[in-house]
Amino acid sequence: MVVLSIALLGIAKLMMFASRSNDSAYLRSQATELGYEILDTMRANRQTAINHGYDTALSSSPTVPSTCFEAVCSNPSMALYDVYTWKQRLAVSTGGLLPSGLGSIVTTTSGTTPTVTTATITVQWDDAVAQSSFGAVAVGTAAPMTITLETIL
Repeated sequence: MVVLSIALLGIAKLMMFASRSNDSAYLRSQATELGYEILDTMRANRQTAINHGYDTALSSSPTVPSTCFEAVCSNPSMALYDVYTWKQRLAVSTGGLLPSGLGSIVTTTSGTTPTVTTATITVQWDDAVAQSSFGAVAVGTAAPMTITLETIL
């Protein structure tokens, strides 16, 4: 009976680790998808993206832009709206997908002829639940995870 009890406790612990690993993998998949989502949006409004219209800092909170649905929307206004909705989709606190989700967009232009514009997307979230179960951080300590996507526009 003792051996069976210890075995069942071991199986329960193994299932807990597997569940937390799956949660961590799910968050990483969501972060990657959100990164690709804003890259696709930038490609649809390419000239504004090249002109740094999508650039935003990691911790910035964009203001609510005027909507582009009621009137003809300019490309810079569409970029502001795209960044606002993307930032809203990042954080759970604003109805998004990632715990403490943050994002940044940086575009850099290099070269003279032809010029090359590179977009770097960074998505960050708190993965403390999974990291604390593996002993990487203490329980209750933030464990920010980051993915970075980079592409030429």
